[in-house]
Amino acid sequence: METIVNKVADSGIITLDLADYLPSKESIAAFDLKPFLFREMILREKDYRAALPLHDWEQYRGKNIAVFCSADAIVPVWAYMLAATYLQPLAAAISFATPEEVYKTLFLKKIAAIENTEYTDKRVVIKGCGETPIPDAGYVAVSEKLLPVVKSLMYGEPCSTVPIYKKATVKS
Repeated sequence: METIVNKVADSGIITLDLADYLPSKESIAAFDLKPFLFREMILREKDYRAALPLHDWEQYRGKNIAVFCSADAIVPVWAYMLAATYLQPLAAAISFATPEEVYKTLFLKKIAAIENTEYTDKRVVIKGCGETPIPDAGYVAVSEKLLPVVKSLMYGEPCSTVPIYKKATVKS
């Protein structure tokens, strides 16, 4: 009887799934100034200052906060600063950004924190075609992180890869 050999398992290829580095959506909260605007156009300082102490700030505890205004309005910079004074004691981090931008930033920070020495001279496949959508910026960031150390970098699945990079071999 002929033995079936799993060439993929024996290849020494390491698969890196970028979905493992995505932040949880629950770790991000939005503070939108739109509800504080008069007719969704104007920020009235007196009304804004009166409304802030009444806002439920506990919902932001331990979260990464996206501070922004979804209305097409001119919002003075001090209004964002004032919101930050309420958020700072509670939040893990505060960013002047949309929730989507905070999500992407947290994702890229996790990729930047990868210890690339464990991939030195290894054959690495960056998993593609998964169920979870991955921001394109993640593929560029992980390439930048791994290219200096890997033997080869591929995209896809171990059984079907697209070659991206192969370290040149030095012949003596």
